[in-house]
Amino acid sequence: MRIRLVAVDRHTLARLGLAYATAATDDIELVGGAEDAQDARRLVADLAPTVVTIGGELTDSDGITLGRELRRAHPGLGVVLLAAADDGLLLQALQAGLSAFVTKTADTNEILAAIRHAAVSATTFASPGLAAAIAARHHRPSSPLSAREHEVLHLLRDGYTTPRIAVALSVSESTVKTYIGRLYEKLGAGNRAQALMTAVRRGLLTEPARAEAAAPARTA
Repeated sequence: MRIRLVAVDRHTLARLGLAYATAATDDIELVGGAEDAQDARRLVADLAPTVVTIGGELTDSDGITLGRELRRAHPGLGVVLLAAADDGLLLQALQAGLSAFVTKTADTNEILAAIRHAAVSATTFASPGLAAAIAARHHRPSSPLSAREHEVLHLLRDGYTTPRIAVALSVSESTVKTYIGRLYEKLGAGNRAQALMTAVRRGLLTEPARAEAAAPARTA
């Protein structure tokens, strides 16, 4: 079976890297690439790929959100998240029903293996770091937030507005709004102040405030 692959990543070099890697294989054909969720949805509908790889952060969304959406719309589609090493993100990928999680620093053979796994077993999750991530989660205090959501929480505490957070994390404002919305939902908060109060109560704000914190906080 020839695997038809669509690569979704906001970085052109990442998509080119996959094109180079798959060109050397006999069973994987890169049939399309997109830098954002909107184009990815269109390509998946038009090209009917076997597998889609998704970067952790896109220009208009994030990999988990898009992956979950594609999984619901195309149950047989293999979905591989290619992102920075992050145990929280790995476990989110598992919970979202994705096919695999691989770090962007993994070697080519590991990435190709994840694509092949997703092609034949789209609904079975695989990741080289899964056992370690689960073990680490069992041995540390439980937190409802991912590593990136913790970053956003601390920036909110430091008075950063949504545009400043986007710049600080090198993501789009829409992605920041997605993180903030998740934060509020997980903390049962309706605004920044409530989220920060709940975070303090749960011991989630453990780092000192930045000395260069922004002017008075505005609700994001």
